[in-house]
Order: sequence, then structure tokens, then C-alpha cells
Amino acid sequence: MDETVSIVLFSGTDDKLQAASVLAAGAAALGKPVRILLQYWALDAFRADRISADHGLCPEAGEAGRAAVDAASKAGVADWADNLRTAKEVGDVEVQACSLSMDVLKLKQSDLDSLVDGVQGVASFYINAGEGQIIFI
Repeated sequence: MDETVSIVLFSGTDDKLQAASVLAAGAAALGKPVRILLQYWALDAFRADRISADHGLCPEAGEAGRAAVDAASKAGVADWADNLRTAKEVGDVEVQACSLSMDVLKLKQSDLDSLVDGVQGVASFYINAGEGQIIFI
């Protein structure tokens, strides 16, 4: 079996969410299992009532970054949530909410979009990562 690609997704800005979804889709397309752990602001972006909202861009993107993202959207580039849904259809992609972040943000799994498969702790995340690489975004 190919090594698992594990992504700790902490940031909740659209550009970083998009980067994570592209990495997940690429790994899934290559047949690699993908495990994503959502923490804090990324988890907040996966709320059912916020998943389609504009989550902004990281500060270093600036006005040029905003213009580039807007142009890509107008050109039909899929947003991060749609890209992640496609990745889950293509391969073995699992999205888990961090149990501590759930507690801190006072969330229940029913508050989250269906992209989120469940809730797990950090120890379980590390066990599932095995010897594969871990990416932090």
C-alpha cells in the first residue's frame, strides 16, 4: 500500500484551504490514502453554515492575490470545497475534525458540513498517519 499523506489543516483562509484540497486531490489521484485533520480556523470553515462563505485570503496575498483568485473563480476553477468533494470521489480521502478544536469552538459534528467524516484526537491522527508524510497548512 502507498504511504498515507496526512494533512493538518489549521488555516481557514480560502487560499490555504484550496492548497490543501489540491494536495489531497493529487495524492488521491495517485492512489495514496489521504487523511486530513481539521483544527481551529480550518475547522470553523467547514461549518455547514459557513462552508460556502468567503473566508478571505492570507495577508501576504494582498490585492494582487485577491485579483488572481477572483479571476480563477470567474474562469471556472473549482473552489476548495468542490475540489475536496471530487478528491473524496476519486480516492481514499478522509476528513476528521480535531476533538480538542471541536471542544474549544463548542461544535458538534451536526454543525459541520458532510465533507467531515468524523471527530478524532491527535493520537489517532498520528496512528493513522503511520510512516507517511505529514503536511501542516
